[in-house]
Amino acid sequence: MDYCSSVFSGISGQLLQRLQSVFNAAARLVFSARKSEHITPLLRELHWLKVPEIIQFRLCVLAYRCLASTAPSYLAEILHSTADIGFRLRLRSASTSTLVIPFTRHTTLGDRAFPVSAARAWNALPSSVRSAPSLLQFRRDLKTALFQASYSSS
Repeated sequence: MDYCSSVFSGISGQLLQRLQSVFNAAARLVFSARKSEHITPLLRELHWLKVPEIIQFRLCVLAYRCLASTAPSYLAEILHSTADIGFRLRLRSASTSTLVIPFTRHTTLGDRAFPVSAARAWNALPSSVRSAPSLLQFRRDLKTALFQASYSSS
């Protein structure tokens, strides 16, 4: 799941639930828990993110690598910072570390494309996470932020 989770960006809620049930079964297997037991405490103890957060984590890590020029060039070339766009230099958004979200005609397929989904996931992050000095620190801060967001409501 971790290897290719960014391709699951934009999948239906039903498929997300099916993937989450696989994760839940794996957590129950680790703890030898019954199916009737609540899963949230087990996932928290394992420090596992829920499936939507895993997808966001992978997209954001790939976006960070693109901005840091450590990703393949074919990916890095399609993400653009708002500060790099000439006519936006005088806007407040030019001083932030946000990415340009490309326009798409078809929301069903176009919004699942890497430049769109990665830019949306990146822009949704707190600026303190986006401004991490290294990939290791970024991954730590990102997982902490996503973990807190995932389990604060449950």
